[in-house]
Amino acid sequence: MDTTMFCFQCEQTAGCAGCMGAAGVCGKTAATAQVQDELTGALVGLALTVQAAKAAEGVKAAVCDEADNVTMEGLFATLTNVDFDDASLRALTARAHAERDRIAAALGVEAASDYDLALLWNAPEDVRSLKSLVLFGLRGVAAYAYHAAVLGYRDEAVSASLHQGLASLADNEAGADELLPLALRVGEVNLRCMELLDQANTETFGTPEPTQVARTIEPGPFIVVSGHDLLDLKLVLDQAAGRGVNVYTHGELLPAHAYPLFKQYPHLRGNLGTAWQNQREEFANLPAPILFTTNCLMPPAASYADRVFTTGPVAFPGMARIDANKDFGPVIESALELGGFAEPRAVAAEEGAWLTTGFGHGAILGSADAVVDAVKQGAISHFFLVGGCDGARPG
Repeated sequence: MDTTMFCFQCEQTAGCAGCMGAAGVCGKTAATAQVQDELTGALVGLALTVQAAKAAEGVKAAVCDEADNVTMEGLFATLTNVDFDDASLRALTARAHAERDRIAAALGVEAASDYDLALLWNAPEDVRSLKSLVLFGLRGVAAYAYHAAVLGYRDEAVSASLHQGLASLADNEAGADELLPLALRVGEVNLRCMELLDQANTETFGTPEPTQVARTIEPGPFIVVSGHDLLDLKLVLDQAAGRGVNVYTHGELLPAHAYPLFKQYPHLRGNLGTAWQNQREEFANLPAPILFTTNCLMPPAASYADRVFTTGPVAFPGMARIDANKDFGPVIESALELGGFAEPRAVAAEEGAWLTTGFGHGAILGSADAVVDAVKQGAISHFFLVGGCDGARPG
């Protein structure tokens, strides 16, 4: 296996050019990067087989949710800061192969070979750039689609676009004229997928509303839940009810506090810490377990590695894992054993005692008239759009 890697899929890649050494900025090793490329190649092979099957009679009986599931999960797992575990990545590759072979046998089509991503990385610059834009865009679409699917919301057009986009990567004759419209199409599908996820979240948990969130950790046992998975947070809260264990969100799970359903849980106490990239410092002396439901996981430091639990698409070698049955009992027992702080504690106190979240489109559009009037009166002079994850740099 190669001892060097090539990865340039995130905005924090080395030198803004690509991670090409023994490990990436995120902590991913060269070996894991290669396994992720192999998984992606297997997903392309599955997509090619699905596309071939779509012209066959009875395709609906053969191309079922499992093909979509393994594609969503596989693409999600290869996002930055999600899955660092070679064994779980290989298991996803095996699932992709099994589903490809099942579809091929059921419909009498040929099972496509895995795609070699070296063909993409070594393609002419325009082709490499556009295909990479398509691939990385599909990874993001898959993450949104995964979160919607766990809440029971799916869209056939979104699922089909994942297979269509992946299959296009194997077209070695495609040039910029074909690939640019495809990249734009991925953007259109992503907008539809965000709409689907918004529908899933609001119909399940209610429409977010501006909410103040405490940043002080109360005395006693507690659990920190990180990531983006609202359903996992609800399951933790349900299972921890009446156990004397408080729950705090971390990182990009902060907006959960704005959903009306979560306001019904008195033991959802607040939000811990600052941006995701500070977790190694903020978790170092934390007397509580940390559950990662999705990205962003950094390689855990030795100071807290024995308190990390993962679930869903997140994995790291040697870390305790909560499987698909979602029994969070081990996390709760860990919280009770560790005991939490003896006195109220402010983590990152310099940032202030409260955060305000919940300014989704429902809240903004509901105040549109007042905002427009404030602009006309000069009371509002600027709007700031914040896109993407927490930044690593001040400002």
